[in-house]
Amino acid sequence: MDSQTVRLQKLLAAHGVASRREAEAMIRAGRVRINGTVVREQGVRVDGARDVIEVDGRILKRREAPLYYALYKPRGVVTTCKDPQGRQTVIGLLSGVNERVYPVGRLDRDTEGLLLLTNDGQLAFRLTHPRFGVEKTYRARLRGDVSAGALKALAEGVQLEDGVTAPAQVRLLRREGDATWIEIKIHEGRKRQIRRMGDAIGHPVIDLERIAFGPITLGKLKPGEVRPLTSAELRALKSAAGMKEATAHGRDERRQTARPSRTAATAKVASAHKDAGKGVFKGLKGLREASNGGDGRGKSASGKRFDSGVHGKCQGKNDGGPWSRPAGPRSRV
Repeated sequence: MDSQTVRLQKLLAAHGVASRREAEAMIRAGRVRINGTVVREQGVRVDGARDVIEVDGRILKRREAPLYYALYKPRGVVTTCKDPQGRQTVIGLLSGVNERVYPVGRLDRDTEGLLLLTNDGQLAFRLTHPRFGVEKTYRARLRGDVSAGALKALAEGVQLEDGVTAPAQVRLLRREGDATWIEIKIHEGRKRQIRRMGDAIGHPVIDLERIAFGPITLGKLKPGEVRPLTSAELRALKSAAGMKEATAHGRDERRQTARPSRTAATAKVASAHKDAGKGVFKGLKGLREASNGGDGRGKSASGKRFDSGVHGKCQGKNDGGPWSRPAGPRSRV
């Protein structure tokens, strides 16, 4: 088997055209051509460097080298590549980065902290889809004196207009004046989720910062700074997303099942519920002490919204996304 070839549906997913399952449907529908010939058979292998791939008449660009960056997004910057209102964007902060990359998910304009950027569509999808369970860690300041019961509610799940939130890990950090600092880990990515969770328990979020995305942390980054991920960080990130590096022979060692095993997924949810009841936020004892004046230290299958990987509005520094347009009438994917 030629080590330079890859299955067609996998190549389409890697370019961010669609998920692998959606790409298979596009192939069956006759929407994909290889070197001018319509292909409907699944599993056809192609050479991304030599073969000309078209989807709905639009030619797929040659694959760029995968790039991975960590950015400390400041408050007031929007997570998009272009903004019609002329506001500063995260892409505008990437001085010295000339290649096209996209934000993985998004952070609200008023939220600061760690944002990953890449041109690896497959990894971005896995990092943001809730079924893969990649955790995102935030530090939040909530208005008021948040009780142990309210923190427990955050951990077990609160009712939002788009459904009950999944179990989270919540830890009380400190109380400061008329505010409470907490650390919260979630694996969902609904729009303004943590802010809405704060509203749901009657303690609006005043400040919010993402401090980690899976195994990747802010480290020594300062607001507005960007750095490439190290090889060790990339391996850890792919592992967290259920992926593995390719072998020296070019074979893909990614886990064959896109969905985590039912046993593992069920055990994780059950464990999260169990932890929520027993005090994932480092024990009710510490919370009671904090309440008494101490410092207290010590769209998915269900239809819920989530950020599906690479931000859809981004075209990058070289407009056109993954496509090269051939001569002839325009068509949309």
